[in-house]
Amino acid sequence: MIYKLIFLFLIISAGSSYAKGTYQQPEEFVSEAFTKQPEPQVVWIKGELRAQIENILQHKYKAKRIRYWQFDKRSVWVLEEIGKKKPITVGIIIDDNKISQLKVLVFRETRGWEVRYPFFTKQFNQLSLKTDNSLSETIDSISGATLSVRALRKLAQIALLLNKNTQQSAVNK
Repeated sequence: MIYKLIFLFLIISAGSSYAKGTYQQPEEFVSEAFTKQPEPQVVWIKGELRAQIENILQHKYKAKRIRYWQFDKRSVWVLEEIGKKKPITVGIIIDDNKISQLKVLVFRETRGWEVRYPFFTKQFNQLSLKTDNSLSETIDSISGATLSVRALRKLAQIALLLNKNTQQSAVNK
């Protein structure tokens, strides 16, 4: 009986440790997005932009600035949000104000790891931001991964919002 319990414990713990991992280094993701990598830029999170981000997140946002990379109408964002208890690091490529790729780079949770697979992330391709800062289409959830799905949806919204903000700033210069 004790061997059966130990075996069961090992199977369960192996499954949850499998979920955690670094799938791609953020630097690699950024370098793959451009033929010639541009210099990083910074957007300061203050005023109305901070309020919009906190409205999307539904909690305070601690960062004062976010680093991004941009060339022409392509921008790349590496952002983090808490899934259930730990941060999920996501890389997002935006072309002409639409998401062209969303990829989970680092997943630290024990559950919800299914969000890293292309069958899920491809839902974000070609999405844009509506005037109320919501995504242009709904994202199908995954049973058992609700908080991870929510985190990725929020990060997609924030990346599109930040992209819109930096595009407007560039026009106003």
